[in-house]
Amino acid sequence: MGLFNRKSNKSSADTESVSSKVSRTTSNLQSPPPNKTMNGFSSFSGPSMADIALPPPPDPKLDPAGYLRSIHAVRDRSRLVHQKARRNQLAHFEVDIAKLDETAAYIVSIIKRDFAPEYHIIPPHGRWQHFEVGGRLRIDQLLTSWPSKVDAQERTRRLIDLFLVSVLLDAGAGTRWSYTSKESGKTYRRSEGLAVASLEMFKAGYFSGDPTEPYQVNAAGLNRLSPGQLAIGLQHSEANPLAGLDGRAGLLARLGEALENSKYFGSSCRPGNMLDYLLSHPSTQTSTVPVVTIPTLWTVLTDGLASIWPESRTQVAGISLGDAWPCSSMPSPPQAQPWEGIVPFHKLTQWLCYSLMAPMTRLLHVQFAGVDLLTGLPEYRNGGLLIDTGLVTLKPADTKRGIDAYHNNAMVRGQPSMEVVPLFSAEDDVVVEWRALTIGFLDDLLIEVNRLLKLEGPDKLSLAQMLEAGSWKGGRELAEVSRPNTKQPPIMILSDGTVF
Repeated sequence: MGLFNRKSNKSSADTESVSSKVSRTTSNLQSPPPNKTMNGFSSFSGPSMADIALPPPPDPKLDPAGYLRSIHAVRDRSRLVHQKARRNQLAHFEVDIAKLDETAAYIVSIIKRDFAPEYHIIPPHGRWQHFEVGGRLRIDQLLTSWPSKVDAQERTRRLIDLFLVSVLLDAGAGTRWSYTSKESGKTYRRSEGLAVASLEMFKAGYFSGDPTEPYQVNAAGLNRLSPGQLAIGLQHSEANPLAGLDGRAGLLARLGEALENSKYFGSSCRPGNMLDYLLSHPSTQTSTVPVVTIPTLWTVLTDGLASIWPESRTQVAGISLGDAWPCSSMPSPPQAQPWEGIVPFHKLTQWLCYSLMAPMTRLLHVQFAGVDLLTGLPEYRNGGLLIDTGLVTLKPADTKRGIDAYHNNAMVRGQPSMEVVPLFSAEDDVVVEWRALTIGFLDDLLIEVNRLLKLEGPDKLSLAQMLEAGSWKGGRELAEVSRPNTKQPPIMILSDGTVF
């Protein structure tokens, strides 16, 4: 299951040859030459950020639900699974820790291929880059198309509107779906296809309740957006099926209701109005440029959007936790409290944080304190990288169970039936453990990647930069080489469109 030898005794020369082979094979997937005007994205922190006090998380003994919904809990709780992974004591995966160096070397080969020696221009992971698929600077073109009377704050609100909806639509598209741009006629797939589709829908006013103001997202627009209209906008059909369409439609409908919270989204019920809330928040410092804390942004997204997640998700004391799941590798009763067996990920909320910071930083020079609280995204590209490089391997019993599930699913019309891989639902213990170990190993890999690149001090890559230029991209490229027909990850996940 992958290009990398499972044995640990490969020489460093062999490791380099594998990386070179993959780089040559996937040369068509290389990033376009970086746009040097993107330098503003390369850092969200300044030299004084360490002096800014960050609010602590809720006390888990007093408010376990509040703690598990916090950004602090994601790394704190997944660390317990990571510790077991380092000892090769996981329930579902074997870990070959000697492969960590080889995995880091592969990531470095991807980063060097696309950015050497100008590592400082690598943008942090975010939705902005997906809009630029094919080397076309669509967001810059969108900004240029607006008249000068639209000031910088309103431009930022509009981009927040767009990016938030686009991220929420950015779950796995499936292996058969594609989107043909109405503007260029070119066809795109997966995350980039969803980005281009959401942008063109935004420009056409799909998400606005005011036909004279198409460039916005508001409650009125989402409340009138039917599943059928969404299907048309995303070009979904029986011959071009988008996985989880109903889940996405439900998510947007619930977003319309959530936007009626005027505390965060103002009287016009727009995501972009969170900008005004953030800039006026007591924790925001404005001595030279605005400095917003990540916990403040996180509170807006978790509290303001709490109602959009399906009610079937994990709950504590009747409070829905969102993207958080029980995991057998976590502590369990009677030695621990019930909440301690849950590991939170909040992947889409973290993806929103990474993505929404970009327009605020680029257009208004807003800086963010506490960015290091965010983790690597626990999704199938980053996690798939760990499997395809041999760092982790699904155990035989789980492999058989997943393969049986794949064959059963393949009997459903329209489902993939080639390049067989284990299949599980998003709440399966295999997937939860996989996602938790991914967070910890991404932290490990960042240290090793910076060491191999010989980057020190302020020149070190941030986690967000490694995700963008290395691990996420590398996971996708390995999938395309290992499974060229479907390009799917080494474990297939049945998604409802609200997790991945």
